[in-house]
Amino acid sequence: MPIDALKYPITYLANVGDARAKQLKDGMGIETYGDLLLQFPSKHIDRSRFYYTHELTTDMPYVQMRGQILSFEEEGFGRKRRIVGHFSDGHGIVDLVWFNGLQYVEKSYKLLTPYVVFGKPVLFRDRFSITHPEMELAERFSRSGMGLRPYYSIPDKLQKRGINTRMMEQWVATVFRILHEPLPETLPEYLVQELKLMSRDEAIRAMHYPQSADHLSRASFRLKFEELFFIQLNILRYSRERNRRFAGHVFARVGDVFNDFYYHHLPFPLTGAQKRVIREIREDVRSGRQMNRLLQGDVGSGKTLVALMSMLIALDNGFQACIMAPTEILAEQHLDTFRQFLGDMPVRVELLTGTVKGKRRQAIMEGLQTGEVQILVGTHAVIEDNVTFRNLGFVVIDEQHRFGVAQRAKLWNKGQDAEGQGFRIVPHVLVMTATPIPRTLAMTVYGDLDVSIIDELPPGRKPITTIHHYENRREELYRGLRQQISIGRQAYVVYPLIKESEKVDLQNLEEGFHQFQKAFPDLSISMVHGKMKPADKDQEMSRFVSGETQILMATTVIEVGVNVPNASVMVIMNAERFGLAQLHQLRGRVGRGAEQSYCILVTSFKLSGDTRRRIQIMTETNDGFEIAEEDMKLRGPGDLEGTQQSGIPFDLHIANLARDGQIVQLARDVARRVLDSDPQGDRPEHQGMWQALRDLNKNTIDWSAIS
Repeated sequence: MPIDALKYPITYLANVGDARAKQLKDGMGIETYGDLLLQFPSKHIDRSRFYYTHELTTDMPYVQMRGQILSFEEEGFGRKRRIVGHFSDGHGIVDLVWFNGLQYVEKSYKLLTPYVVFGKPVLFRDRFSITHPEMELAERFSRSGMGLRPYYSIPDKLQKRGINTRMMEQWVATVFRILHEPLPETLPEYLVQELKLMSRDEAIRAMHYPQSADHLSRASFRLKFEELFFIQLNILRYSRERNRRFAGHVFARVGDVFNDFYYHHLPFPLTGAQKRVIREIREDVRSGRQMNRLLQGDVGSGKTLVALMSMLIALDNGFQACIMAPTEILAEQHLDTFRQFLGDMPVRVELLTGTVKGKRRQAIMEGLQTGEVQILVGTHAVIEDNVTFRNLGFVVIDEQHRFGVAQRAKLWNKGQDAEGQGFRIVPHVLVMTATPIPRTLAMTVYGDLDVSIIDELPPGRKPITTIHHYENRREELYRGLRQQISIGRQAYVVYPLIKESEKVDLQNLEEGFHQFQKAFPDLSISMVHGKMKPADKDQEMSRFVSGETQILMATTVIEVGVNVPNASVMVIMNAERFGLAQLHQLRGRVGRGAEQSYCILVTSFKLSGDTRRRIQIMTETNDGFEIAEEDMKLRGPGDLEGTQQSGIPFDLHIANLARDGQIVQLARDVARRVLDSDPQGDRPEHQGMWQALRDLNKNTIDWSAIS
């Protein structure tokens, strides 16, 4: 069969059919023979020997046995019905247990007939059992099937429909058997030779059927490099193309506005990190290139001040600036902060959100068109089509993972484009995040952005002390809270609110509110959650900000957007239900004043290994970058906020950004070298590589031009 067979629909394979083809597409994204070959095994299992019952131990992952079923019996009834087969290898008895596909079991498996059985042994009531074993008639079992065998992770939904790892292996083997030509190479031959890589054909075959552990390792390296190389090639190519097609407004001078602020209104001395980042931005905006810069820094590190000072450079050069925040609360906080910082300076800053209406909105719109409004602070309302600027030159996007790529594109295009010599002049873009991004993820998801990091906290800030409490230590928790409140401090108490069980969670918050009222009858306590009317929520928030209430009980609506330096305690209830990044963000709500602050993580006793590790990390470090690295190791990059919409243009089948940092760096270096040697993409030896990238890259929009 020709290599074009890789594009054949999997319905053509024996034992698939239309119904299974739809299940495989919906459950695993498999539509063609080629997709099937790229569905690599999650692990390989050594099936080089048979085990006897007396050799079984509880720490064995999988075993292979030979014997026969002596008898069947049914247990339970209705949905809990199961079939148990008593299997003997002549040395003892193992129970084979089936909960699903019972009719198939009854019809297919015969008593006193030799079978080869494969599965995971579990000890139950002094007897080993194997649930849903793989079964094969001993007379059909081939020795060639022994050795390292692929094991495919099949979603539960598909397993219940009868699709298992054995079936996947048979389909993969069938495709390999009917392919008469090697799988096409995607990398230039000189790179394969230089990096001592396996051919793509050998690597894909070895991923399913390796000859040894070393053979599998070499295949894995080749395919990880290929995936990461094409991602880096895509990012760097777009980045270079953007620099060719787009230019930035030239901010040639630092003038009166910036200098007046710096010398007369700066609220506190800049840290070394803030000065360094402002210099990096200054170099960008006067270069003539359009700036696309990612500014990372922990909560409270001073990103907002850096953003404001960068905007003032735009004002000095006759341009307007804009900052877009994900929530009204955060936008209002930015407005208050800017006005507080600027004091009596003659700079007009306005707020545009969904609740700004009527004459006030009209006045702001007119001020934007005339240029009188110099800095606009807003939410997604600023990207509406009827919002137009006179001369937008600098855009800041805060907590950028909260915005879809298309939303960011709209804001980016608000600038008054000027036609140059074959290029467009557009606003500079500063993307800010308080969620530190691991280095390998930054190189991949945000690889076309220049990265600035504020890695210093302002002087006088003390590290937050984080403590883990089990839920039965309430009295101790109350004592600690009362002690802090008695010296004039305030506290947050946060409950989870997760969409799948909002009613239950809301009850938990309300129940907790009553418990705290009972424990602190002499204190004023506020409560806020997402189900409240905005006006009621704002009123409760304001009471806490003003100090009228001492405890604010909330859901994660306070994750961003509340700045109360007097709050020194953050209590997170059911902390096991939060991810590391969210725990770190919530903790960042305290520690904003000069006093010692505390974060109390309250959990149940029953914690999984990963959850216990998350809690341990939180108690050991305040370093957001260290936490981000650990978070990526625990959850994988695909689950981190923003990665689904921010830049990886095609799926990763084998590379893991949490573990393959060195390969990411190698791939980036090689991709840069290839582009340097062939900027026009016309070298003959690169044509197969460019075609492979075109086949992979289904994105038709140049998102990298907008960050």
